[in-house]
Amino acid sequence: MSIQIQQRQSAAEGIQSKSIHPVLSAVYAARGVQAESELDYSLDHLLGLQLLGGISQSNEILYAALQTQQKIVIVADFDADGATSCALAMRALRMLGFQHVDFIVPNRFEYGYGLTPEIVSLALGKQPNLLITVDNGIASHEGVAAAKAAGLQVIVTDHHLPAATLPDADAIINPNLHDDPFPSKMLAGVGVIFYVMLALRTYLRDIDWFTKQGIQQPNLASLLDLVALGTVADVVPLDFNNRILVAQGLSRIRANHCIPGIRALLTFCRTAQDQVVASDLGFIVGPRLNAAGRLQDMSIGIQCLLADDEAVAMRLARQLDDLNSQRKDIEAEMQQQALDVLHKLEQDGLDLTTQFAITLFDPGWHQGVIGILASRLKERYHRPVVIFARDKGETLKGSARSVSGVHIRDVFDTIASQHPEIIHKFGGHAMAAGLSMSLAHLDTFRQALNDEIARHLNQEDLNGRILTDGELTVQDISLELAEIIRQSGPWGQGFPEPVFHGVFDVINRRIVGEKHLKLTLAQDGKLVDAIAFNTIDTDWPESLSQVRVVYRLDVNEFRAQRNLQLMIENIEPHMAS
Repeated sequence: MSIQIQQRQSAAEGIQSKSIHPVLSAVYAARGVQAESELDYSLDHLLGLQLLGGISQSNEILYAALQTQQKIVIVADFDADGATSCALAMRALRMLGFQHVDFIVPNRFEYGYGLTPEIVSLALGKQPNLLITVDNGIASHEGVAAAKAAGLQVIVTDHHLPAATLPDADAIINPNLHDDPFPSKMLAGVGVIFYVMLALRTYLRDIDWFTKQGIQQPNLASLLDLVALGTVADVVPLDFNNRILVAQGLSRIRANHCIPGIRALLTFCRTAQDQVVASDLGFIVGPRLNAAGRLQDMSIGIQCLLADDEAVAMRLARQLDDLNSQRKDIEAEMQQQALDVLHKLEQDGLDLTTQFAITLFDPGWHQGVIGILASRLKERYHRPVVIFARDKGETLKGSARSVSGVHIRDVFDTIASQHPEIIHKFGGHAMAAGLSMSLAHLDTFRQALNDEIARHLNQEDLNGRILTDGELTVQDISLELAEIIRQSGPWGQGFPEPVFHGVFDVINRRIVGEKHLKLTLAQDGKLVDAIAFNTIDTDWPESLSQVRVVYRLDVNEFRAQRNLQLMIENIEPHMAS
């Protein structure tokens, strides 16, 4: 079935400025940008610290801990956001004068997610006085209670959506609390802990702490490389505040004012550091960092981000690169198995077009890769997908990815209310969530999920739709515009990089690397190179002369030469009417 292509509707008037290319002006308008000031990503425009709830309580707790040099243990999550959050907290606290700071990160296969009682027991071996959660904790009622019972103080910093009740922590900082006044609800976990550290520095400066101690006030903006990486890797929407954080972090990375760990990871990504953009962090660096938590232990990733020695950072980055290669192999095998299962179901009479969600389980699937598999199938079938792997015994661990119009965490909440016996635990966001349940309830869950999502989607929504920024003139299909777009980010979730569509003549096409399609296309006689990854043309007519493509303008650099290349998002044979 052909993918439906729709042009984005402008939510604002285009910015009339000689300094902004007309195509870019229309792109910004379609993303709701109404004034040139909304493109000023200086730190002066960051939302104020005082707007974030829980800050005053955390300041008081941390100041008391600093005065007596209490032992602090950071409890991290095992993804890239959790790793960057942990590294940032460790570095910031040390910069602020704390001498006894350590971290612990759960192994997802042994302890699961968040601050559990088991993790508290593990943390107690480090003899802490204070636990600080980063990118987790908002649902950790039992873990917080266990920590308090052991005589510890707990500060929860998180950005995940809260339940009806909150854990009994000494301070909770989360912009998504129901009554929190912070205007942006889009901060990643690393953004939240960055604000917490900024607030503490301001508090210490206001009481003249640095002068009295004879230490220099630290420049916490030096940590924005970590904020940029974690924010982009966690795929949170890039609202104005997040774009400032990411733009500033990218600027520091390009200027080589970044930590050795990020520099080392970029080396293994074969990405020019002085040209790095947000998509490099999201699609190249982030997966290497995430591979540690998916396959082994995220402490490798955190240690890479904490390393100040270039050689140590490079050694750890190499381990992460190797793990990412293993992850790719596992993912490819799981994806083929999933496609085989769906093909057999269709052969047995299941009409996938009537299924509003896809739910799959295989006892041999790797628990650390099910989220990626869910994302791949969601992109292919244009509907929410939940993939389960075996956890322990008859318990399943599931990872979900959703589509526009379906808040998957709220869907799980509704199912849990209607069928309280099914879901053990759940949490997450609108587009991604996780849950655990018993194998015995899988069929009941599958039906309940399909029924609930059918309330939010219709059959037309399942056909797939791509929003584009329209068609470009031949003159605008140029290296110049590609360079302008590349430099005009950061682009990402909620502020997508511009994509365009059009019909092109096919001059040449060939398969490279066994699974990618390399093309020479033409429009009105103008030739342009293009590539479509994970696409082959074996079922196309030999005589095909035109294709309809959705593409991004990209700069291909090879042997010091920069040339225009179309990065194809979708390609279909076009038959002239």
